[in-house]
Amino acid sequence: MGRTVLSDEEEDEFEADEEDPRPSRRNRDDMDERDDDDDDDEDGQDEFEKDDFIVDDEEEEVEGEEEEQKSDDERRRKKKKKKRESDDFMLDEDDYMLLQDNNITGISRPKPGNKFKRLKKAGRESEMDEHSGFSDGDGTGKKRSGKERVEYSLFGDHQDAAPFEEDFEDDQQAGEGEEEVGDDEDEMADFIVEEDEIDGNGQVVRRKKFKKKVPRQAAGVSSSALQEAQDIFGDVDELLALRKQELEREALNSGELRGARLEDEFEPFILAEKYMTSKDEQIKENDVPERMQLSEELTGYPPTDKTTIEEESSWIHSHLTGDGFLSFFGNEHINKDIDQKDIVNVVTMLHANKFEIPFIAMYRKESCPTLLSFDSDEDNEDIESDARKLRWHKLLWAVQALDRKWLLLQKRKVALQLYYEKRFDDEKRRIDDVTRQELNSQLYNSIIEALKDAKSEKEVEDVDAKFNLHFPPGEVEEEGQFKRPKRKSLYSICHKAGLWEVANQFGRSAEQLGHHLTLTKIPEAGELESGRHSPEEVAANFTCAMFETSQDVLRGARHMAAVEIGCEPIVRKHVRGIFMNKAVVSTSPTSEGNTIIDPYHQLSGVKWLREKPLSKFVDAQWLLIQKAEEEKLLKVTVKLPEDAKKKLMSEARENYLSDCVSKSAQLWDEQRKMILDDAFFNFLLPSMEKEARSLLMTKAKHWLHMEYGKQLWNKVTVAPWKKKDADKKDADIDLDDESELRVMACCWGPGKPATTFVMLDSSGELVDVLYAGSISNRSQGVAEQQRKKNDQQRVLKFMTDHQPHVVCVGASNYNCRQLKDDLYEVIFKIVEDHPRDVNAQMENFSIVYGDESVPRLYENSRISSDQLPGQSGIVKRAVALGRYLQNPLAMIATLCGPGKEILSWKLHALEQFLTPDEKYEIVEQVMVDATNQIGFDVNLAASHEWHFSTLQFIAGLGPRKASALQKDLVREGSIFSRKELVKPLGRKVFMNASGFLRVRRSGAAAASAQLIDLLEDTRIHPESYVLAKNLAKDVYVEDAQHEINEMDDEEQEMAIEHVRERPSMLRSLKIVEYIKSITEEYRKLETLRDIKFELLCGFSDWRIPYTEPSPDEEFWLLSGETDDTISEGRIVQVTVRNIQ
Repeated sequence: MGRTVLSDEEEDEFEADEEDPRPSRRNRDDMDERDDDDDDDEDGQDEFEKDDFIVDDEEEEVEGEEEEQKSDDERRRKKKKKKRESDDFMLDEDDYMLLQDNNITGISRPKPGNKFKRLKKAGRESEMDEHSGFSDGDGTGKKRSGKERVEYSLFGDHQDAAPFEEDFEDDQQAGEGEEEVGDDEDEMADFIVEEDEIDGNGQVVRRKKFKKKVPRQAAGVSSSALQEAQDIFGDVDELLALRKQELEREALNSGELRGARLEDEFEPFILAEKYMTSKDEQIKENDVPERMQLSEELTGYPPTDKTTIEEESSWIHSHLTGDGFLSFFGNEHINKDIDQKDIVNVVTMLHANKFEIPFIAMYRKESCPTLLSFDSDEDNEDIESDARKLRWHKLLWAVQALDRKWLLLQKRKVALQLYYEKRFDDEKRRIDDVTRQELNSQLYNSIIEALKDAKSEKEVEDVDAKFNLHFPPGEVEEEGQFKRPKRKSLYSICHKAGLWEVANQFGRSAEQLGHHLTLTKIPEAGELESGRHSPEEVAANFTCAMFETSQDVLRGARHMAAVEIGCEPIVRKHVRGIFMNKAVVSTSPTSEGNTIIDPYHQLSGVKWLREKPLSKFVDAQWLLIQKAEEEKLLKVTVKLPEDAKKKLMSEARENYLSDCVSKSAQLWDEQRKMILDDAFFNFLLPSMEKEARSLLMTKAKHWLHMEYGKQLWNKVTVAPWKKKDADKKDADIDLDDESELRVMACCWGPGKPATTFVMLDSSGELVDVLYAGSISNRSQGVAEQQRKKNDQQRVLKFMTDHQPHVVCVGASNYNCRQLKDDLYEVIFKIVEDHPRDVNAQMENFSIVYGDESVPRLYENSRISSDQLPGQSGIVKRAVALGRYLQNPLAMIATLCGPGKEILSWKLHALEQFLTPDEKYEIVEQVMVDATNQIGFDVNLAASHEWHFSTLQFIAGLGPRKASALQKDLVREGSIFSRKELVKPLGRKVFMNASGFLRVRRSGAAAASAQLIDLLEDTRIHPESYVLAKNLAKDVYVEDAQHEINEMDDEEQEMAIEHVRERPSMLRSLKIVEYIKSITEEYRKLETLRDIKFELLCGFSDWRIPYTEPSPDEEFWLLSGETDDTISEGRIVQVTVRNIQ
């Protein structure tokens, strides 16, 4: 039954019908009086559905509405009269409350079962059952279940149990957190509504109560059990509430209740943003690196057998070392030395071992030396001269990208083969002609063979085009009553007319022509036989209503032959190779372009191009050409030079025409020439031009992709600001300077908001805020100068109290120059007037400009509201400005959350040609490579949340696994060994991540007395701890003149600390000589070199040292100009402010 809506008057009218089926004595008299007015209410539900809100088939007359209104008013008067009579037998609610407040007993409220009950809307029985327990409107039990009708016939209506069920349901609703008044409060609310709230039509308005559907009883507890419990214990609401809480806890532990509640209460996009969907939970639980799991969702599970990996490695090797236009990675000379065995090792580690690129680059150097982007000098044993710096492992990332591309290619080939098999079986059942079946079998076998041999996406598309040509999907009979209209091609029409027999008599098939052009699988019968009959004579036998003349038949047959040549994969591959290597691009401006494109225009470099080879396009130039062509500023032609085109056509004719000189043979050769011209000029060459344009765009975007990543790499690999007087001797080991750096950041404000100063402690947490709107006031008025002096005094006190090491001024406009000068004045006053208050660390105090591009993105991001709740926008910006100086990587990573605000950072002039997904792909690659080499301080992040931003880029992790690990770390507070992370991470993920996670005395761990192994704060992987301890032990033995057998466990543990405190012996150790003295198992040259370096200075900073902006860079920051917007010869608008 559908839902129906009642007006308030109708609800009053039907309240009496919801009374108990056995009314009390005082209600019995009212019922007789009410029966006279309710003659039409015998079927209450029928009238319920025909209320004022439902439009009936026929509209009611106005007179009828007036009569109904009078009838409603009369009913209301009678109901109020009855209510007054009923009120004589009971007290008001205020009286009951007064008696209760004065602790007067003996007088209790009447049972709720005797109250009137509001009629519930039809179709919502769960809500109607809230008070009565059943949905009967007339007490006859029509809407009871079978069990309830039996119980009613045997035991009556169980009035005594009704209050208990009502109490239970009310308690259950309260447990769900619904804000709903009780019965007594509801009665008072109804009283207020009836008397006070009247709409414009003079009708009573009731407040709506929004309630969830609730069960009639607790899950797992029967009605009889409730009755029995009530008889024995009395009111068991409290017991049921405890039981419900217990069930909730059990469900919460199992994850069922949590998932159900989250999915019911939150929108899917919110859960996805917070990584709380069921899919996210599965990724968190699976012991496989998160980024690999997401990749395998697209590519499928990667193969691990040796044969397949060898085949894939060969394919990757050809792409990395290949020459010509088709290779994206063939421009670097270093690629020539790549060993295919290294690719096999990397692919095996990616597929079988589930190792990510950072782990392979750091801890498996011996397995892929030719893929690392730098050459190791084995003779260089001086650890100081072997300067370490961050490396962007482009070749390893290229191997991973090609691996994913190969897996997707194989996945598509498998899917196409399955589809071809099914489609071919359907075709065999549909065709009865034996000749046609044999021809189709040959075509099918050829297509499957070509599909297996396909090595690129283009070749697979060629095979698919050939299959769809010979086995068009439109020929399959569609099931169902309705069928989509089919679009028939000219080739299909000719084929159905039987012209394929004529096309087969032209000579070599398209596949045979391809074999002759490529000199592969040349058929034994090399000569063509033209036959004794002319083409017209042969065609005359195939005329029909569609093709009435022999010329029409020949035209259709030539079209079929030309299309088959144009779709033949072997022919297309041959023509593609020639076209891509020899095609040229020419551009010329249109009349509009000639006017717009001046020497300083972005398109000036491509305004005139004359036959530029495709292979010479190595940057993003084609993207500009394509854009100019779309805007009708340039005319662009991509074509094969005439000499190359003539050579191609000559080669095709040599292999397609016959050598016979008879008149019939000449006539057939004329037909073949027309077929070749049609195939090459109308199908192949135009198709190759489209492919060339697409490939040019792909190569240009790949170049732009890498340039965009390069710009980001230059940003994230900058070290934090360091004091100018830092001792060079401590430069290698004083990595903790960044954690001791106190920064005061300043953002200029025009007044609303005012110029703002923030003070950050050594961990980047906000300590204090100061607003000084008049500090840079240039007005000479007395009041303005006094305000400026006051602000200077406040800033002076601010700096004296907090003793910052450096002040960072946001360079947003030219007003910041004056602000910087004003700050220098304040510093000079501190030194002159308060020399005792100056900390020794402030002697070489610095004020530097900072780029506000990242802070402005942070200011408007969602993460800033979570990290700095209640702070104004300019404060958030200033905090980000200071944090960027303290830890550039972490600040940039903060913008890589679900909102991906990092994509709004302008890093390249042409980045608009990249999609957001393409940009974030390279952002993630750069952040992963940089973060793992820099390391992640676990205990520092556990105490300071904003440092967690880089955790998602640690090898093996991702945003989902990082969020789960973050919760564990915050709950623990601090850890003292990497082994504590094995359980929360899983063994495979731990294997990837552990070497990049720093465990040291930072954050809350700094106050702990628990010992931390020195190796935990190094880049040495836990799997190599034994190797590191043996190396330290050997150096210690040689230095201390101890025998190995005489050393106890404590001395062996002290060996690492000994070599770090006395590094001279370790520095003099020759790894090449040392490796000869150890067992074969530990002979890992590159690993031992890294261990030696880390034992000297664990997690030393490999980043580029911070340098203050040069005068030119300051100008670019303050003015907002770039090399493109202001350069020599360009006309610019200026304002003359002063003439000397």
